[in-house]
Amino acid sequence: MALIKAINERRRGQPGAPAKGHGGRVRAQDVTIAFDTPGHRNVAVEATSLDIAAGEFVCLLGPSGCGKSTLMNAVAGFVQPSAGRLTVDGQAVSRPGPERGMVFQQHSLFPWKTVLRNVMFGPLMAGAGEVEAESTARTFLNMVGLEGFAGHYPMTLSGGMQQRVGIARALANYPSVLLMDEPFGALDAQTRGMMQESLLKLWDEFETTVLFVTHDIDEAVFLADRVLVMSAAPGRIIADLPVDLPRPRDTEVMLLAEFMQVKKQCMDLIRQESLVAFEQQRLRLAAGQ
Repeated sequence: MALIKAINERRRGQPGAPAKGHGGRVRAQDVTIAFDTPGHRNVAVEATSLDIAAGEFVCLLGPSGCGKSTLMNAVAGFVQPSAGRLTVDGQAVSRPGPERGMVFQQHSLFPWKTVLRNVMFGPLMAGAGEVEAESTARTFLNMVGLEGFAGHYPMTLSGGMQQRVGIARALANYPSVLLMDEPFGALDAQTRGMMQESLLKLWDEFETTVLFVTHDIDEAVFLADRVLVMSAAPGRIIADLPVDLPRPRDTEVMLLAEFMQVKKQCMDLIRQESLVAFEQQRLRLAAGQ
């Protein structure tokens, strides 16, 4: 706990860093994201609004192809909205920034760098010296339980360990928002469950906002303060479901009636939107598109 307290104090002490509970608010106002190709316009996200409070854990859930990852990529600054406004702490998002850390489904680590050098990369790019960057990297490797693997290369680690390195690397810039695009989707069920519980502990201690994309309804309900359900493409948010379950959480909460109630709401919405998506695909095929 002393280690996490020092990290939070350092994060809040950075130039421009907000006080606890006041950094990491994400807002999208009537955001539309479209991709133009010759003779065709593909609208991935349409007139979508969301408001995520600082420190919240929010999951995006929806059928395949609904624009979940596209919306997250817009928050990350990788994709620009075609219309609407997207802000983090009141500042318009126009490009990637260190205040937004990203964890992808595949670990995306540099295979030629050691675990330590991978986590040092962000602080070094932000202008930290070697000593400071190494100290920061070792701090976060300690947080994810991989301090003993600092000299290893990514290919020698298991999938779960690689993702823990990815989380450490994302946190090493002290982001106010952590964006996670199905980070546990490729893991086996047992490892996935362990990673979910570890993530909740990190989130509780590190005090950052988390926006988490997943296809897994159980995962969304287990992790989130709120589950945002998106429609079939073009994606828009059709439900904002609060998850009123006690924290800290362990797998026992999945047996509670409250968990099952939210899960059923999600299942009904996803089934309905999946049927719409299947029908859209059938019509496109019939039209030869």
